[in-house]
Amino acid sequence: MQPFHHLLANNLIANITNFTVWFALTFWTFLETQSVFATGMIAGIYLVLTAMLGIWFGSLVDHHGKRNMMLVSSVASLILYAAALGGFLLDPDIRSAETRSLTLWLFILVSMLAVIAGNIRMIALPTLVTLLVPEDRRDKANGLVGMVGGIGFLTTSAISGFLVAWGGMAGTLIFAIGFSLVAIAHLLFVRIDEPRNAEDHAEPRRIDLAGTLRVVLAIPGLFALILFSSFNNLLGGVFMALMDAYGLSLMKVEEWGLLWAVISCAFILSGVMIARTGLGANPVRTLLLVNLGAWIVAVFFTIQSSILLLAAGCFLWMFLGPYAEAAEQTTLQKVVPFERQGRVFGFAQSVELAASPLTAFLIAPLTQFVFVPLMTTGWGADAIGDWYGRGPERGIAIVFSIAGLLGVLATAAAFASRSYRRISAAYADGAGDGVAPAPA
Repeated sequence: MQPFHHLLANNLIANITNFTVWFALTFWTFLETQSVFATGMIAGIYLVLTAMLGIWFGSLVDHHGKRNMMLVSSVASLILYAAALGGFLLDPDIRSAETRSLTLWLFILVSMLAVIAGNIRMIALPTLVTLLVPEDRRDKANGLVGMVGGIGFLTTSAISGFLVAWGGMAGTLIFAIGFSLVAIAHLLFVRIDEPRNAEDHAEPRRIDLAGTLRVVLAIPGLFALILFSSFNNLLGGVFMALMDAYGLSLMKVEEWGLLWAVISCAFILSGVMIARTGLGANPVRTLLLVNLGAWIVAVFFTIQSSILLLAAGCFLWMFLGPYAEAAEQTTLQKVVPFERQGRVFGFAQSVELAASPLTAFLIAPLTQFVFVPLMTTGWGADAIGDWYGRGPERGIAIVFSIAGLLGVLATAAAFASRSYRRISAAYADGAGDGVAPAPA
């Protein structure tokens, strides 16, 4: 196996660990509290902390060995998972999911910090693609990254529901501690020859937000691309806040976890197709096309209370997701100088997710206190309830359709914009020449 393949395998282990905790924490909280508001807060906490820490994580990746930072990521997650398990076992308010208890929210915060520590890996891996993979094969390598993410998502989906049903959060955290140890042990034996950047000798190791912003603004259309992804994530916060509540309103937690395991095969299928065929001559165009398709799906997949319709919509949504992710990464890898890629990826992550917490924090109470009554006993139920359905899950469903419609309009506007033409031209010209220097 080449170092790149070892890194993919190691990231798979870490992804399974972190996303299992995230899924399980959301499932457990909803089942214990029956509160859409509480699950929305979990999504909001994730998004706020990810947006706050992305630029710092990116600077760590640029200024230190990328493999070493992946190791630091797993060690930090391990320590935080152990602390969360200790709190869960010692405090009855946490075990009973007492929402008025400060210790429950501290438990949620520590657990989510452990998950978020894994984002260092998410920033380091695309920079390692630049380092280890020739430019003409990077889109296919990014497809492999998406495939590995899909395998992790499938595994996570399959086991998280059963972990919650059989072992609760204690069993989930014990699982996470064990897998974190496996990831650390494996990564200790992976060796990569990493270049030493001249920039590191010319200036102190710092975040340098101003310098990163200058790089982003110097590439025509790049900032607009990041803003477009930010708007997508603004709407995507709806799905993070409401999807589990909607699914668990239709089926048991074990069934919901198994359903996600099945539809997660879309991630794998998508990654395999990208690895075989690439993304085409213009990844930016690919990015917008798959976004348009995803938002059209979002308009219709909850239009009736149907598990089959929900499954089909989620399958299509997840099939298109890796295309969008790989297209953005491939574009950045080519147009951004290698020595700045960690900070630019971190900057993009922070900016793109900065809008999502607003959605996640607002949409949960808005859904629970406005749209659920609207579609249960309000005028919405009177107007369209005969064919659309009535009840709390119909209130959640209509929010998905509204978000999808807004996404379609935004993507159509992006296609017609000057920024789309400028970033496409920058990619074709190879602006930034994101080529990794030879190892020192």
